[in-house]
Amino acid sequence: MDLLIPEKWRLLQFVDKGDEPTEKQPEVYPVFLKPEWGQNSQGVCRIDSAEALQQHRTNRPKHGPRYLIQAAAKGKREFEIFYIPGASSDQSSAIISITETCNNSDDEMPVNGIYNSDTYYKSCMSSLNAEQIKKIESLFSQIGSFRIARFCARANSLEALLNEQFSIVEINVYVPMPLILLIKEMTLKSKLKFVFASMKQLALVTKDIPASQPVKSIFFQKLQSARLLKSKLKNELS
Repeated sequence: MDLLIPEKWRLLQFVDKGDEPTEKQPEVYPVFLKPEWGQNSQGVCRIDSAEALQQHRTNRPKHGPRYLIQAAAKGKREFEIFYIPGASSDQSSAIISITETCNNSDDEMPVNGIYNSDTYYKSCMSSLNAEQIKKIESLFSQIGSFRIARFCARANSLEALLNEQFSIVEINVYVPMPLILLIKEMTLKSKLKFVFASMKQLALVTKDIPASQPVKSIFFQKLQSARLLKSKLKNELS
């Protein structure tokens, strides 16, 4: 996933197993620690020093998840771009929403999410004209060929985002929720309209999947892996 991001928008990151004396160390702090698997920023934390990182490594459960260490993005503002591409089968238009993730605290680098009471969201759509929205759509469609995705980007402003002066913090492709639905000022009618339009577009882009595409049993492979891991842990504990 990381390699799909153009280098100019990519943040330095590496896997942190946390169980080796020669474990790689960040060159600059702060950094963000992210668990290998999770949603809604659960388990994500900011690390401000080498001592804090070592403490985190020491306190991790022996059989806990692996972590990713990611450099902090320099942009001061956080933007979420939800995107469903247009369907080639009927030339339908893409679904896109640009939402800013804001924070009421004085922290310049907070871990935002639905579990952070200081986090709130506001739409950027009214601040952008049709040409600018098309430009953002064009930029983010360069990152992989996803049928649905939500990109998190850090930039100093919307203008910086349009001028490609941003960093990609995260790409969500596993049931990504459009954060526009969390905007308190948005009416229920508007939210439902967006949901129905998105569902229709997802149905249309699904039709674009070629019949010749190999079937990948990802879900069942995950179940099998989970069963093997559970059995392995049980044997180690017994």
